[in-house]
Amino acid sequence: MKLQEANVLITGGASGIGKLMGQIALEKGANALIIWDINEENIQTTVKTLSAKGRVFAHCVDVGNIENVQSAYQTVREECGDVDVVINCAGIVTSNRTFDQVDITEIDRTIRINTIAPMYVARTILPDMLKRNRGHICNIASAAGMLGNPRMAVYAASKWAAIGWSESIRIEMQEQKSGVHITTVAPYYINTGMFDGVRSLIPILDPAKTARKIIRAIEKNRTFCGMPFPFHLIRFCQGILPTCVFDLIFGQVFGVYHTMDHFTGRKK
Repeated sequence: MKLQEANVLITGGASGIGKLMGQIALEKGANALIIWDINEENIQTTVKTLSAKGRVFAHCVDVGNIENVQSAYQTVREECGDVDVVINCAGIVTSNRTFDQVDITEIDRTIRINTIAPMYVARTILPDMLKRNRGHICNIASAAGMLGNPRMAVYAASKWAAIGWSESIRIEMQEQKSGVHITTVAPYYINTGMFDGVRSLIPILDPAKTARKIIRAIEKNRTFCGMPFPFHLIRFCQGILPTCVFDLIFGQVFGVYHTMDHFTGRKK
């Protein structure tokens, strides 16, 4: 999928890798960058920064609210026309509490933003892509969607669901022989501030490099992009190793099961 002359919509596009991917899209000649975000201050700063690189349209949108999503999409169509590329990047992590201590509102909010919101966005825009037989939807999930991890049970659940959904619609597009492509991305922790306090033997990903890899995956119509590359082996190892051995290797030797112990999250 070429980004040159494309209209690219990024949710959560006013900060982190969403903002970085927006910058890359403009540098590659995108016709317009459309940012949907919930943070007005970040939106204003990002528009000011990126407008020098191309046309930027930004809207304050709660992507977990279907009415918000549908209304914003109609505005986008009036401003820019058809949306060629959608990157579902908006996501949250609320705490490192064990599941027995998680507040019910935490569960609802995490699932709404990480799982239901990308479905709302895709369900709203996909029909028009299918009519044109052209488009690309990229869903940013997480390596936590392939590997259960203590102190992030709800987050992991939201990303497991996101991966299953994203892979399912990919197959639907494939069976329909559609020109619409789906890319599922499952990165390890990214150094954007969202996971501040995480301690890991496995290197935490660089935001700029991660953003470039995701854009490259979209351009090449890749179906799945796991980062770092060894995380592609997770499913294989889960399938062949006894649970106790898998837990020992990934949980204790690599320390993955303790990465969230000192989590603080982004400072507001």
